Amino acid sequence: MAETDTRTLDAVGATLRYDVRPGSGTDERPLLLIGSPMDASGFTTLASHFADRTVVTYDPRGVARSERTDGAAETRPEEHADDLARLIEALGAGPVDVFASSGGAVNALALVARRGDLVHTLVAHEPPTAQVVPDREAALGVCADVHATYLREGWGPAMAKFLALTMRQGEFPADWASEPAPDPAAFGLPAEDDGSRGDPLLGQNMRGCTSYRPDFTALSAAPTRIVVAAGKESEGTFAARAAVGVAEGLGIPVTVFPSHHGGFLGGEFGQHGAPAEFAEALRAALA
Repeated sequence: MAETDTRTLDAVGATLRYDVRPGSGTDERPLLLIGSPMDASGFTTLASHFADRTVVTYDPRGVARSERTDGAAETRPEEHADDLARLIEALGAGPVDVFASSGGAVNALALVARRGDLVHTLVAHEPPTAQVVPDREAALGVCADVHATYLREGWGPAMAKFLALTMRQGEFPADWASEPAPDPAAFGLPAEDDGSRGDPLLGQNMRGCTSYRPDFTALSAAPTRIVVAAGKESEGTFAARAAVGVAEGLGIPVTVFPSHHGGFLGGEFGQHGAPAEFAEALRAALA
């Protein structure tokens, strides 16, 4: 791929940093790859499969190279949507195609609801919003409890609960709070509290992301073509069930992608999916 051009963009309450990889092909529409709270480094492998297109990645506010300047402890998807709108406008290339995964998919839905003119096609991969699942109240409670555990007990106990949340098959029961808390050691996590509270997943984005309610009226009225995707191996998990709920709200089928929630990863963060097959499915979804 061509040399990456890293740029800086001032936003309200944050300084954003994003990367532009020029493509070798004739498609002039940039492809924006976004996650949250995952930063740009998580898309290194996936970007390499789109060397024919200009690929743009970024670090969401409060993550990696994108520093917050407002001192806020939490971020709402609407704020991320505003950041993304600024970024796309800064590119000056017209509407872009967007692949958005996990919290990035929630933020992208917020973007399209507000500024659909900026996005040609959105592929929203496993957006984890509890507002659209049948067990909404229980799911919202579980997600809020992860955040509360982080503030009360620290990173290890909260991350153990988060991992248990993401791995669980099927709906959360109404009496989920009576279940024993997972042991951090079972996941190789520390139980002691180091006193830090700056984690972008458990602290900054947990509640805002999972409690976001998609504006289906605005999304349906937007000029954007929307594809909602879920991994084949993710069936029954919270994020995949949420993808089903979002698709139902839009009146469209879910598009099944290879692998799992991180199916595009090729070793980033020590995780592996099926990136070649995933890229092929993404290319087809964007066509």
